[in-house]
Amino acid sequence: MATAIGGNNPTIADWAKMLEPDGGITTDIVEIGKQTNEVLLDMTWQEANGVTHHRSSIRTGYPAPTWRQFYEGVAPAKSTYATVDDAIGMMEARSVVDVKLANLGGEPEKFYMNEATGFIEGMNQDLASNIFYANQATSPTKFNGLAPRFNDNTTAASKENIIDGGGSGSDNTSMWLVGWSPRSVFGIFPKGSKAGLQREDCGIQHLQLDASSNPYSAHVDKFTWDAGLCVRDWRYIVRIANIDVSNLTGESSAADLLKLMTKAVHKTPQGTGARYAWYCNNTVLTMLDIQAQQKANVYLTIGQEEGQAKVSFRSIPLRRCDQLTITEAQVT
Repeated sequence: MATAIGGNNPTIADWAKMLEPDGGITTDIVEIGKQTNEVLLDMTWQEANGVTHHRSSIRTGYPAPTWRQFYEGVAPAKSTYATVDDAIGMMEARSVVDVKLANLGGEPEKFYMNEATGFIEGMNQDLASNIFYANQATSPTKFNGLAPRFNDNTTAASKENIIDGGGSGSDNTSMWLVGWSPRSVFGIFPKGSKAGLQREDCGIQHLQLDASSNPYSAHVDKFTWDAGLCVRDWRYIVRIANIDVSNLTGESSAADLLKLMTKAVHKTPQGTGARYAWYCNNTVLTMLDIQAQQKANVYLTIGQEEGQAKVSFRSIPLRRCDQLTITEAQVT
């Protein structure tokens, strides 16, 4: 029996790996590649005021008052403003499964759902990565994530909220403190559309073509996620950059994470209704736990909720994001 063409379509070998002993299709698949990217749970979303971008108006200067004398006039004054456009990208994927392959065993819907689950996890991981690292300068079809906005601690205005963890080279990682709210930082989706990942069952299509342009019947699922990131006020974001991973894991000349986090907290506006959270990968989260055990500490709390560790610093939750890499270049 022929298999589906190319490396992007399920094959009979993939079908065989889903079989249970009784010949049925299993839906109990161990997701060894599944990641934890809790930024997707925290991120708030808002409909953009445009279809391809969201425009924010920012006050850049305040009118100065005049100290006057009797019989002396006062010159008019005004605020100054700027507009910032945050782009929205279109992420899309398609699952194409030969109908004859899916019908083997008589449970095609289970086969399609197994494939859909993989696509959903893949898109979750991709968006989580882009929230931090997407850069329109190198990938024009995407939006700008957090890192390109906090990647210059010399001249950019946001340099005030970049804290140097002391690392150099290209084996660094970052911690992020983000305050989500409609007036600070939020996700955006196109005006007039729906938020979140959309799955469209396109049904069976009879015009699929193989490598020789011969038609065959296939079931098609389309997955789309139109998303962007709006940073209206950079003061609500702090990047602890240049955390040397090798020093951290070796516990030699490691960055003092608790001290750096304390500095970060004091850089953000407080009492404004923003919902703050820390984001780091599991390497940082592990070493933070170890460092906290080595000193008197009243700000880092570690508990359990539904069988999972829940960590917070100064009552701000720490979230694990596996898409935060350990190969970041030094931020200078």
